[in-house]
Amino acid sequence: MFCFQCEQTAGCTGCTGAAGVCGKRAEDARAQDAITGALIGLARTVQAGAEPSAATDELMMDAMFTCVTNVSFSSEGDEAMARRVREENARIAAAAGIGACADFDMDAVWNADEDMRSLKSLVLFGLRGMAAYAHHAHVLGYDDPAVTGFFYEGLAALATDPSVDDAVALALKVGEVNLACMALLDRANTESLGTPAPADVTMKVEAGPFIIVTGHDLRDLKLLLEQTEGRGVNVYTHGEMLPAHAYPELRKYAHLKGNFGTAWQNQRAEFDGVPAPILFTTNCLMPPRASYADRVFTAGVVNFPDAPHIGDDKDFSSVIEKAIELGGYAEDREFAGINGGTSMTTGFGHATVLGLADTVVDAVKSGDVRHLFLVGGCDGARAGRNYYTDFVKQTPSDTVVLTLACGKFRFNDLDLGSIGGIPRLLDVGQCNDAYGAVKIALALAEAFDCGVNDLPLTLVLSWYEQKAVCILLTLLHLGIKGIYLGPTLPAFVSPNVLNVLVDAFDLRPISGDAKADMAQMLG
Repeated sequence: MFCFQCEQTAGCTGCTGAAGVCGKRAEDARAQDAITGALIGLARTVQAGAEPSAATDELMMDAMFTCVTNVSFSSEGDEAMARRVREENARIAAAAGIGACADFDMDAVWNADEDMRSLKSLVLFGLRGMAAYAHHAHVLGYDDPAVTGFFYEGLAALATDPSVDDAVALALKVGEVNLACMALLDRANTESLGTPAPADVTMKVEAGPFIIVTGHDLRDLKLLLEQTEGRGVNVYTHGEMLPAHAYPELRKYAHLKGNFGTAWQNQRAEFDGVPAPILFTTNCLMPPRASYADRVFTAGVVNFPDAPHIGDDKDFSSVIEKAIELGGYAEDREFAGINGGTSMTTGFGHATVLGLADTVVDAVKSGDVRHLFLVGGCDGARAGRNYYTDFVKQTPSDTVVLTLACGKFRFNDLDLGSIGGIPRLLDVGQCNDAYGAVKIALALAEAFDCGVNDLPLTLVLSWYEQKAVCILLTLLHLGIKGIYLGPTLPAFVSPNVLNVLVDAFDLRPISGDAKADMAQMLG
């Protein structure tokens, strides 16, 4: 196999053996390369004049999402997905009266010149991340033809031989389109589930049957809550589902009780022997231990061999029956976060924070707030991520920390206090809520009549998988400079491409020394 799309890739260079660090087997990786090659063939057929249908678009997004890290561990399922893409390619080509373009050989990318391989990987991984966000909007009934159309354009470009400048421009266009995609998902979530509002979330698990829901799919959570209402089964979020507690249409269910555990990479320890089923709605699945493998359920594009899969009918009765069978804990159980806290606060989306904009601006102008940090992104298992915990613990008392995505579990159980009624730790939401953080930054820049790069604001980001890639490309598209990125730089970014990004955007690797980096940020 060859795979270097995630942060924990072997030796910070690439997984090349029989299995990847994530647990993905060589046959899984080859099957996902086949999906990508088939998708590029499909995209070239569209570029040649075939007309994709709504079903084509949905299949294309699902197929790309399948290839995101920690989504599918089933080569059989991936091979079936590749066949579906080929069949759709042939169908739309026949309808257009043209020949279908053949699958693209992904070895042409992996064996390309180092810099071109780097740039094409940046585009491909960004497209995969964006496909995940487009998928979440789509299942709520929201689509943007400009976003959907660009997937075909970007995929087809991978089969061409662009100049370095054109490849860089294409990568930044991924960031531009992803901004529109995240805006679409933000609208889909708020119009479907209400505007997020701050919520205190306990980590206590009550006695009795319960279900743990992880991933990112808020629609799946809502359907599960509807089906469990009145059944005596409580529901707990995990990982990136934590922000669900902020949405009015979800937290109105009294049996949505709290949050179980922390970030995705701790699941094998936290789920060990848990007397409840775990529903994986999107990526973040790890190969389960034997102690809980019999209670893992998957949905959507998530696929693991022998795990029961919830189909498109979204009938969660098998999950509910498993919860009742297992019975949950005999008495209430108290759990805590990484730093010992037993609760956390979420729901400081852009609507809430912008409602405080005047207060924040006044606090900055008066000197009560010296600096703002956005500390967020993906969490992961590689050593060195305690940097983010150390960083937040060391933030001065006259600074504010915004956070989002699962990286916040490194510190979101800390009580940092407040400044003039403004909490010092503001959880903006899921990784896709980076759009909200962008809106906040742009609004503050407008209030101060300056550019975003002139604000007393520093971005300190952690990355793991492809959704982090497309968010980084969005920030670069917006011209945001001086971003600190870690815990390691992407293995797929070559030294020359890194130099381009450093020169153009002042992209900075974290040093590993939180105190030293903070001193530099605060000048």
